[in-house]
Amino acid sequence: MFWMPRWLADQAYARPGTRRLCNLYGPSEDTTYSTWTVVERAADRPPAIGRPVHGTRAYVLDGALERLPLGVPGELYLAGAGLARGYLGRPELTAERLLPDLVSGNGERMYRTGDRARLRPDGELEYLGRLDHQVKVRGYRIELGEVEAALAALPGVESAVVLAREDFPGETRLVAYVVASGAEPAVAELRRALQQTLPEPFIPSAFVFLEAFPLTPHGKVDRRALPAPDGSRRTAAEPIAPRNAVEEALAAVWGEVLRRDGLGIHDNFFELGGDSIRTIQVVSRCRKRGILITARLVFQHQTIAELAAVARVEEPRADVLETVPVPSDAGGFTPSDFPVSGLDQGALDELLALLGQSVE
Repeated sequence: MFWMPRWLADQAYARPGTRRLCNLYGPSEDTTYSTWTVVERAADRPPAIGRPVHGTRAYVLDGALERLPLGVPGELYLAGAGLARGYLGRPELTAERLLPDLVSGNGERMYRTGDRARLRPDGELEYLGRLDHQVKVRGYRIELGEVEAALAALPGVESAVVLAREDFPGETRLVAYVVASGAEPAVAELRRALQQTLPEPFIPSAFVFLEAFPLTPHGKVDRRALPAPDGSRRTAAEPIAPRNAVEEALAAVWGEVLRRDGLGIHDNFFELGGDSIRTIQVVSRCRKRGILITARLVFQHQTIAELAAVARVEEPRADVLETVPVPSDAGGFTPSDFPVSGLDQGALDELLALLGQSVE
């Protein structure tokens, strides 16, 4: 099974004599090719996997095996003349992957691909990645393939892989691995572009640029061999030390939250691994030191120098949360996650505003 990224389609069309490019999708269990489409030239989205070939049916279903409406992601099922009878000598796997075709009700079976897809308004299927690449980060269920597809569609990105890593105990974050098509794009630009199509929890916290991905003996990306972010990436070539008390306090807070030393005033918070949850931690810890900022300001002013210029200073506060908890496995925060009994109304209002900002 193969998914065609945008960069490969563009390379193919750039070859002299290429008039038309077709994308064919399908598993071996359905005689290799199940859907097809003519790939658009110079489009700003990944190529679709198209419509079923003659004699094949394709359904996008939810967990109850009900058909999903246009644009809603679900699991892709295939049925029709090309479907295999089963796996030789593996009856349990056959029963797991080949189910009764309840959609058509014709007594035949359908194949559970394990692929995530959605039906576009033009009637074509869009591939969104593997369901077994779905992870949970800070209570949010995230499809890594969807993040990879959005990243691979950006200018300057040849290919991308996204992992959920726990490089620090109890702290899981998304890390994007990028092979650039030319000069390395700026991380800040990649983040801004991804924010146009993905919610904030889906934005990788760290970006690692590689010349090529490590491969397994079968030619697939060896995800286990991808390196941990080294944390050395920074906006400025040489860090410039804080110049006043506010910048010193911000640098200390950033160092605590990002687990970094020697931060400069022109280093970018998000390029160093900042995300929405760490933003809330920065805001609450700054308030404890008497520096008033909001989560929105951190997103708008991403360096210490810029943030110090817009921050307000008052007496340090003792009635502010030291840390911000992680959402429970059930998803989202609950009232018991926050010991708010010691907070005044102003602190409560700001906490509610921060939580709203974190999930926008």
